[in-house]
Amino acid sequence: MEAGKQVAAFNLAEAGYGDRPDLDDDGRERRTGTLVTASAHIITAVIGSGVLSLAWAIAQLGWVIGPVVLVAFSVITWFCSSLLADCYRSPDPVNGKRNYTYGQAVRAYLGVSKYRLCSLAQYINLVGVTIGYTITTAISMGAISRSNCFHRNGHSADCEASNTTNMIIFAGIQILLSQLPNFHKIWWLSIVAAVMSLAYSSIGLGLSIAKIAGGVHAKTTLTGATVGVDVSATEKIWKTFQSLGDIAFAYSYSNVLIEIQDTLRSSPPENVVMKKASFIGVSTTTMFYMLCGVLGYAAFGNDAPGNFLTGFGFYEPFWLIDVGNVCIAVHLIGAYQVFCQPIFAFVESWARDTWPDSGFLAAERVVRVAGGEFPVSPFRMVWRTAYVVVTALVAMIFPFFNDFLGLIGAVSFWPLTVYFPVQMYMAQAKTRRFTPTWTWMNVLSFSCLVVSLLAAAGSVQGLVKDLKGYKPFKIS
Repeated sequence: MEAGKQVAAFNLAEAGYGDRPDLDDDGRERRTGTLVTASAHIITAVIGSGVLSLAWAIAQLGWVIGPVVLVAFSVITWFCSSLLADCYRSPDPVNGKRNYTYGQAVRAYLGVSKYRLCSLAQYINLVGVTIGYTITTAISMGAISRSNCFHRNGHSADCEASNTTNMIIFAGIQILLSQLPNFHKIWWLSIVAAVMSLAYSSIGLGLSIAKIAGGVHAKTTLTGATVGVDVSATEKIWKTFQSLGDIAFAYSYSNVLIEIQDTLRSSPPENVVMKKASFIGVSTTTMFYMLCGVLGYAAFGNDAPGNFLTGFGFYEPFWLIDVGNVCIAVHLIGAYQVFCQPIFAFVESWARDTWPDSGFLAAERVVRVAGGEFPVSPFRMVWRTAYVVVTALVAMIFPFFNDFLGLIGAVSFWPLTVYFPVQMYMAQAKTRRFTPTWTWMNVLSFSCLVVSLLAAAGSVQGLVKDLKGYKPFKIS
């Protein structure tokens, strides 16, 4: 069916749609994305809540392995993203047919069975990320009231905030934003979110530097948390594995790369622009990650909190901590949309294909708001609202920041960031088995699989431990 759609699209181009200024050569709405908007989408997707846990992750790994792992993940992510960018069109990366989603690209190069596996992994990951962002935003919103409480009543005061209430507020905002029809309509939201992500990363970085400059000498070691002092031997192993998942999550954006690339203008070639955007996005985030992780560890040592802005590694200046948490909330409001729009597009496309004659699915009205036109669909309103509500309910039941992030990163890193891009590249290049390229590509893929399995094991162990002492909907 997808192949038939692409043939039909190119027939539209031959019929003269390519000459219309409002349509691309395949009859779809003309794309207007640029290097700037693609870079903003990537930075929005990459610099997320994961940066807040990097000081904790480095504390588990230590001065030697921690930075090495950060750099290794960044290089692997950038390399595999470059491979994936060439698979946007098939079979030729410049003149081939467009693949509008990650799953379509996998289907074009690897067949139906791999397409189904990829879609399962991708959408599970996307759903998990939106749940994780709901948790993180609620924690940040609660940290604002707690920060003010600590400032008024002292650092030992009993200052609690309701994460449940904050999740409800976040869900209400997302219900409104989710009515934006598609990725092309949220470029402005990604730019705002990218600015916010750089802002709160910079605040955390500045506070870490200030704490170090203030003469506080936290305990740090070459190997991280010390067995027998900070953790037991078993805890050291599990937390090391979990930290790998946290770092993998911090670099997670391959699952929306094709969808981001599909917003780019066709000239210059999309793969060329996307490779530049990936380099800008990954290098920018790696710089912040390295600074936040390393300096955060230097400031807090082996006792680094899981989230250094909401875990109250800092109490003062309270207003700056409030600003940082506001930036986190604004950023994740935008990032939620970057990750849920592919889910919306997939479900809505499937529904239209399944019930092509449904008046409910086809109904849409254009509402004029603030001088602009805003399309409203009853189907979008019902199903997208239901999606936001369900993810918020799951977040209320399992509000565990580090373990949840680690599990999402572990589950998605190998298949979506490494395995499928490598396999598609070799299919496109017609790489022969047991050649040097085939060998080292498979070594890379297998090594990342091992890392993902270890990280998943550590995160599952952490979730199980958290669940044993947790009561759902407890105010914390």
